[in-house]
Amino acid sequence: MIGFPCNQFGAQEPGTNEEIVEFARSKYDVDFPMFAKIEVNGPGEVPLYTFLKASKPDADGNADIAWNFTKFLVGADGQVIERFAPQVTPEEIGTFLAGLG
Repeated sequence: MIGFPCNQFGAQEPGTNEEIVEFARSKYDVDFPMFAKIEVNGPGEVPLYTFLKASKPDADGNADIAWNFTKFLVGADGQVIERFAPQVTPEEIGTFLAGLG
């Protein structure tokens, strides 16, 4: 798992990159790599998210990210396997992965 902070959703991540990492680690015990803050929607979105969203729109067919904590499962070949809504937990993704094998 890796994280990309984004302040486009209710201004939930207004701090510096360092402040965001510290908050995530102290409040949520995050132990995965956190990258610099990015934009995931609109004209400033990073190319990674352009690719992810185009590969797997949400269940309603919308490409844009509606809220923080949207997750994408990407295979070793770089292809997007699945997109998960913000409320889906890592444990639920683990169950999904177990079903693939």
